Amino acid sequence: MTFAVEHLAPSMFLRGLGALSGLVDKAEASGLNEAAVMEARLAPDMKPFPDQVRMACFSARSCIARLTNQPWPKTDDSESTLAELKETIALSVAFIKAAEASAFEGAEQRRIELRFPGVALDFEGAGYLTSFALPNFYVHVSMAYAVLRHAGVQLGKPDFLGKLELASPA
Repeated sequence: MTFAVEHLAPSMFLRGLGALSGLVDKAEASGLNEAAVMEARLAPDMKPFPDQVRMACFSARSCIARLTNQPWPKTDDSESTLAELKETIALSVAFIKAAEASAFEGAEQRRIELRFPGVALDFEGAGYLTSFALPNFYVHVSMAYAVLRHAGVQLGKPDFLGKLELASPA
């Protein structure tokens, strides 16, 4: 099987964002106090639920943008409702779906440089996707799931897995 960034990256992010959107739907339907959900976290030093959603969305958008060498839509990270978080997820989905397959040409070897205070990371595109971007994305999707589950939203593994791509019956 050939490693095809133009198929792998969008499909993995879209699947995870779809699951994340479903988690927010379940939070909305749960009857829990929305303000409490927006402050929910697993530990005092952990970012709250909205930040987990924001960071997952940012991770997906920024990865696709870096792999395709284009700017990504920024948000002001001020979402204060579940509906606003859904809008951020939808923005991310739309951006990823709009990425042309041809824009990924050379992405496997494209140099990706990340700079954080005190940290410099240099990748080739394939390594960036598999060793940084996807794990970073999924840790935030996982934490959003865990925070909601801990807060009392009725969730199970199918909510995290999202839409499965099953083989057609033979």
